[in-house]
Amino acid sequence: MNDEHLENIIGQLLRAGVLLAAAVVFAGGVGYIIQHHAQHINYRIFNPGTEQLRTLPGIVKLAAAFNSLGVIQLGLVLLIATPIARVAMAVVGFRLERDWMYVLVSSIVLGVLLFSLMHAS
Repeated sequence: MNDEHLENIIGQLLRAGVLLAAAVVFAGGVGYIIQHHAQHINYRIFNPGTEQLRTLPGIVKLAAAFNSLGVIQLGLVLLIATPIARVAMAVVGFRLERDWMYVLVSSIVLGVLLFSLMHAS
């Protein structure tokens, strides 16, 4: 593996991740419009949504049940996961290239990303 090959793989990963996330959000949006097209929304009252939409297991459960809000939220999770997958791919690619300095730096970045996601309040 060389740098150019790694860049191509990472570029394809980013493209695929963004396109997949966009398709999932679009499908959820179409489902939401179909399910709630006649519903009147009161914008004077803020409704943050259900507790299930704030946890990954809840989002997956709602999306598996074809709940449109769960599908939209799953698409947003996929969008957030795309750059994290990019950094993980960089760690693997640099490991295959035996470029230990970049493996270390990419691993630190990946650790910071994962830590911030796990401990976000």
